[in-house]
Amino acid sequence: MNRREFLKTSLMVTAAAAGTAFLGGSLLTAASAQNSNTGVRNGKMKILVITGSPRKNGNSNTLAEHFIKGAQEAGHEVVRFDAAFKEVHPCIGCNRCGMNGPCVFKDDFEFVRKHIVDADLVAFATPMYYFGISAQIKTVIDRFYAVNGRIHVPKKAVLMMTYADNSRKKESAIISHYEVLLDYLGWSDAGQIIAPGVWPVGAINHTDFPEQAYRLGKNV
Repeated sequence: MNRREFLKTSLMVTAAAAGTAFLGGSLLTAASAQNSNTGVRNGKMKILVITGSPRKNGNSNTLAEHFIKGAQEAGHEVVRFDAAFKEVHPCIGCNRCGMNGPCVFKDDFEFVRKHIVDADLVAFATPMYYFGISAQIKTVIDRFYAVNGRIHVPKKAVLMMTYADNSRKKESAIISHYEVLLDYLGWSDAGQIIAPGVWPVGAINHTDFPEQAYRLGKNV
């Protein structure tokens, strides 16, 4: 079986198992079904926040902290995974997981595996490193491959990104990556905070971006 056929079969099995029909229905309807199946009640969600900065007090981590504070105050259940301080081996493309099974590496990604399947919203917080997302958070996203068949269901997502420059062109690559990822997974964007012009640790504190992150967490 070639890769295209394998992926098609995997997604068909996943859709059947989830009991979700996308044909002839709206994404909103599918999202409502997902909320019902994952235990969301009265607007309360399970949220997984994945950060990618290796600076503990880095600017993108500050955004993540304010987002989490707002989400928790709104009554959501939040767990956080700081990729830069965990042991996550890069995907080696061995396909032993079959896109929906155990990975050959038993490392800290098991925490992500445990929480991402049931999460109603996944928030990504990353600095721009050499015009892309940080290697640490990219490594985690690559390992989504091992749970691919279980996360192709409607979820919400948030992007929080910081960078030192002030160029819409330079930030566009990360935004495009995020949007293509969501399109592939069938997730919907619940908000983006793109913070330019912040480089030294703490620079974000002199802007209104932390407050924006707090309000986003409060209102997702």
